[in-house]
Amino acid sequence: MSEQMAVAARPLRFPEGFRWGAATAAYQIEGAATEDGRGPSIWDSFARADGRVFGGHTGDVACDHYRRYREDVALMAELGIGTYRFSIAWPRVKPDGTGPVNVRGLDFYDRLVDELLAHGIAPMATLYHWDLPLALQSHGRGGWGDRDTAAHFAEYAAVTAARLGDRVGTWTTLNEPWVSAFLGYASGDHAPGHTDNRTAFRAAHHLLLGHGLAAQALRAAGVRELSLTVNLARVSPEDPADPHDVAAAWRVDGVLNRIFLDPVLRGRYPLDMLGLFERFGAADAIADGDLAVIAAPIDLLGINYYQPALVRAQVGSPAHPMYPGSEGVAFVPQPGPVTDMGWTVDPTGLSDLLLRLSQDYPGTPLMVTENGAAYADELSGGRVADPDRIAYFDGHLRAVHAALSAGADVRGYLAWSLLDNFEWAFGYDKRFGLVYVDYETQRRLPKDSALWYRDVTRANAL
Repeated sequence: MSEQMAVAARPLRFPEGFRWGAATAAYQIEGAATEDGRGPSIWDSFARADGRVFGGHTGDVACDHYRRYREDVALMAELGIGTYRFSIAWPRVKPDGTGPVNVRGLDFYDRLVDELLAHGIAPMATLYHWDLPLALQSHGRGGWGDRDTAAHFAEYAAVTAARLGDRVGTWTTLNEPWVSAFLGYASGDHAPGHTDNRTAFRAAHHLLLGHGLAAQALRAAGVRELSLTVNLARVSPEDPADPHDVAAAWRVDGVLNRIFLDPVLRGRYPLDMLGLFERFGAADAIADGDLAVIAAPIDLLGINYYQPALVRAQVGSPAHPMYPGSEGVAFVPQPGPVTDMGWTVDPTGLSDLLLRLSQDYPGTPLMVTENGAAYADELSGGRVADPDRIAYFDGHLRAVHAALSAGADVRGYLAWSLLDNFEWAFGYDKRFGLVYVDYETQRRLPKDSALWYRDVTRANAL
């Protein structure tokens, strides 16, 4: 064997202590939507609105994880899941968003955490994965458009950490605030389905303020590791030599990436984003002292990565509904394979992103908290063969390893998702899971990718 072939044959080993796992979200898997005192969320309402969710699907039953959590935890242990990132449903803990605590709701997470620990799995709790209590969005209240919601979020964080903080080591305040703010309040693609740019920018700030206030509550409760998870993308100009394309990419990067990264990690909004707050009449949401609260140190930055973006300057192009202020910017279709979501498969976008974060925000430990792909999986002969998903994971894990080798401080990788589940506006039409779920019988079956991932996690190597 030649030296070059020998090098290629060596496994790519990850650092000792690298954290391997999988992630889910409460509304997508739990079901039991009205059980044990859970109140309605904005997603319960949104899913019942005509035409909002594929097929009129709802999360009422989902994967029935609320009743089947023991089976699911045992399955995680079989698959070598060392860290399980789950979200806690705010309306299960405080059905009206504020006021009395629903003890039965906390009891469920108590049982779940104990079950995880009994199987040697580290619990990683996310406090907000988009299921805002409906009471905070209705009856004249404005959801994340209202400043009070940030304070209510901190109250909920405090009571939840008081109950679970002795056993849950890692706490994430928010999952993907960009989605909550801009898909929820600007484009209307997600709950609550509003289309108002002013509210979207106010929501973006109040989400960050909620993160900061919740961080204070979590620190007071003695939380050991505090994190925030953001969805990010490498945004590239179609022609890097064209200053107009470069400027277009920078504008999109601002609304997607820097509007959340800079306040948390630098203590300030980028000037171009402050300009958009002013333009859309949302600057009054930013009060004196807010940025000091938002910029309290975190221990870990979670990165959810699915695809990069490619843009060019195009005179007359209207603003993309998800990116207010993006007039004159066109999103360019990218070459190469796509997932069942139509998302471009490009692992280099992940390695580039991890290195950029290491360079632009040094000293911030990173973790890939979501990465995965939907494909049109089929159960055949008692097996789900999903070679495209295996290739996807393999490519993106190689990208993580490349970033590590280049000096990025990446602490772990969590696959999205453990189970096929309710995929938001796509309902049950898209399958991201390592584990196939038959929604009629609730039978679970590990796909080929789950068995492949188990071997990777056990070896700590590719």
